[in-house]
Amino acid sequence: MKISNGVEMLQLEFHGNIIHPTLLWDEEMAVLIDTGFPGQLEDLRMTMDTAGISFDKLKIVILTHQDFDHIGSLPEILQECGSNIKVYAHKLDKPYIEGELPLLKDGHLENPPKGRVDDTLKDGQELPYCGGIRVIHTPGHTPGHISLYLKQSKTLVAGDSMYSVNGIIGGIHAPTTLDMKAARLSLNKYLDLDIESTICYHGGLSKLNINDQIQKIISY
Repeated sequence: MKISNGVEMLQLEFHGNIIHPTLLWDEEMAVLIDTGFPGQLEDLRMTMDTAGISFDKLKIVILTHQDFDHIGSLPEILQECGSNIKVYAHKLDKPYIEGELPLLKDGHLENPPKGRVDDTLKDGQELPYCGGIRVIHTPGHTPGHISLYLKQSKTLVAGDSMYSVNGIIGGIHAPTTLDMKAARLSLNKYLDLDIESTICYHGGLSKLNINDQIQKIISY
């Protein structure tokens, strides 16, 4: 689904689960935010093609956090693209993504996805890609969870900090959140942003009075 020029919300299906990685692009490159479940490389390639973006244009991968439905296809992307891809994540989730530590919520997996993180991100950092991407450290779901504010389109990529249902932000998904207090506090960081659209990894797009919706969740 097109959000604005150069911003596409992808929709991937995995055993009944619908997830929404985000694709950004400009004349120079494409940026993928989160990589889906293991084995979804071809799904990603097809959805990029549908958006009119060649997979060869992909130069940057940003991971919102360590959960396997977000890092699942990273090893396949790296195997295919090698050094042509630069991978970003928060330093607190890096050792889990790289396999130095077992995934906090998926440690039972016999063969968890492992990939490299080339550079770590911190709160308030701005990446120069595709009109500017502001990093917001939003711990709670995991210690190193980040959200991303796309400055040009005023889009918040919320990762798993919130979920949405039929265009309405439903709140924080407590069963998969490691620290609910921290997760609720993290949402305060969104209130100063001028947000026109929010992409939740689970549930997809919300465009209606975003700041009011977030304020209600915080106050609940």
